[in-house]
Amino acid sequence: MSAAGPDRITLTGLVARAHHGVYDFERRDGQDFIIDVMVELDLRAAAASDDLDRTVHYGELADAVVAAVQRDPVDLIETVAERVAEVALAKPAVLSTTVTVHKPQAPISVPFTDVSVTITRTRA
Repeated sequence: MSAAGPDRITLTGLVARAHHGVYDFERRDGQDFIIDVMVELDLRAAAASDDLDRTVHYGELADAVVAAVQRDPVDLIETVAERVAEVALAKPAVLSTTVTVHKPQAPISVPFTDVSVTITRTRA
């Protein structure tokens, strides 16, 4: 790594329609989940060689993240965040990831803009 630390690739605002939640109507009706995922990796070799195989293909990462979010329903967005982190860390170049799962249509009784969970995971 450079003295400044790892490099980053960030995907912001991925939208996945899914059926997660504690309540029956959430699982029945579904809602949009907004996902931000940042991966840390060393991009020097990719930049020097201009070789996509030496980085993370962000289009493929986006597709994999959305597919993970849309898998079988779970109660908690914490669980969804863990799924996304596992997808990111499955990419060989990724050293760590930070994932935020937004649930802007959460069943909250007071006015709000967003509720989200953010996790950071590092390759073991």
